[in-house]
Amino acid sequence: MAEGVTHRLVEVPGGRIHVAEQGSGPLVLLVHGFPESWYSWRHQLPAIAAAGFRAAALDVRGYGRSSKPARTADYRMLAHVADNAAVVRALGERSAVIVGHDWGSSIAAHSALLRPDLFRAAGLLSVPYAPRGPHRPTDGFAAVGGEEEFYVSYFQEPGRAEAEIEPDVRGWLAGFYAALSAEGEGAYFVPEGGRLRDRFPKDVLPSWLTEADLDVYAGEFERTGLTGALNRYRNVDRDWADLAAWDGAPIRQPALFVGGALDASTTWMAGAIEAFPQTMPGLAGAHILDGCGHWVQQERPDEVNDLLAGWLSSLPRAA
Repeated sequence: MAEGVTHRLVEVPGGRIHVAEQGSGPLVLLVHGFPESWYSWRHQLPAIAAAGFRAAALDVRGYGRSSKPARTADYRMLAHVADNAAVVRALGERSAVIVGHDWGSSIAAHSALLRPDLFRAAGLLSVPYAPRGPHRPTDGFAAVGGEEEFYVSYFQEPGRAEAEIEPDVRGWLAGFYAALSAEGEGAYFVPEGGRLRDRFPKDVLPSWLTEADLDVYAGEFERTGLTGALNRYRNVDRDWADLAAWDGAPIRQPALFVGGALDASTTWMAGAIEAFPQTMPGLAGAHILDGCGHWVQQERPDEVNDLLAGWLSSLPRAA
């Protein structure tokens, strides 16, 4: 599956987290997004290891070989931050650089925000950091779609999206990955009475994804189901309440951002990127890759690897 990678399960307060590791040196914790797994970092693990670091890609709780708590509330942001902190300790380290993509970017950002004692730098891919604001998230999402339903709103009701995805996990994943790739046209709104997959490309894989890669992802979700993954979306209002004390708070550690020019996350959140001097004053650079979609580290692995390796090497060494 990935040469030179070792696997282990580590104990965390909420259960166990699966970690895939390569290399030695200062720890770099890699956090994936939806709907992925540790495998989305398959191109970065050897590159970060070659740069002189210990790369550790985890399965976020609810995914892959990690624990899958039953309660929706167990997927709140505070639980993910606690998992990451416990993984650092379980791996015998006193600090780590944390890098995340998609939901993993938000988890990485909040890990740095809430635990600056453990996370000495944060790399964010695709989704820029936006501090907690004054409005309840689901209220904002409900207003986005107009006559159609925004996908985050569609994901809120337990079981609803699962009923669409789980009868054909492999086909759904292929379509979702293709839709959000550079070659795709997006799939963010659900027509009345329809499904999210109605907007997916038909019977096509994006250029960055092989049939074997898709087999890895589909095999994991066919085994676990999608509820744990979707529960991250179902906690956005709970997160908003939990993080009230950090309203508007900046991330002050060294930081890096890499996004795709054809990714809705960077275009819709352009204001968040423009605010980086205030929200991430330690930012070393914000890189927007031309012709790249949402899956940046898989669509453009060489460029992302070069950016990450250069940034990591520029950081002060861990104490």
